[in-house]
Amino acid sequence: MKAGKIVIGLAVGYIAIVVIFESMLGFFQPENASTFIITITNNEGKKSTRVLTRNLSNDQIYASANHWPRAWYHDVLENPTVQIDMDGIVANYLAIPVDEEEHKRVDQENPHSAMFKFLIGFAPREILRLVPITDSVPMLDQVSTLESTLEPEIPPNIDLNQ
Repeated sequence: MKAGKIVIGLAVGYIAIVVIFESMLGFFQPENASTFIITITNNEGKKSTRVLTRNLSNDQIYASANHWPRAWYHDVLENPTVQIDMDGIVANYLAIPVDEEEHKRVDQENPHSAMFKFLIGFAPREILRLVPITDSVPMLDQVSTLESTLEPEIPPNIDLNQ
């Protein structure tokens, strides 16, 4: 009976440590050179921001949900267009869930310490690849300029109607 109380006490104590650690991270959201700010829009159109650790692999940027509170991650799955503020540069990105092979590679190249895993309650890690959204579709005025440069100049002495 006494051993059971000790085990229950240890479990409750550990859960309290995880809850306190996760709450403090969520409240303070510490920023440094290895973090960025992500702005997410939920299904109701409400924007929210989170500070996330920058994970790099194969010249790609990744975000990962490492903690039990992960509403932001589920919002991104529903609305994958996000805004990233990294090193003072703000840009739009598409957040794409990675496959198992890519997940393994990114996880191995950006490992967490055993202590960090302990403090977050061994939460499973979900990883998103962040792909910059570029303006690949020309604007209407650019299209008309492009069309005019593509039209061949026809000498005035040539009649195309013949």
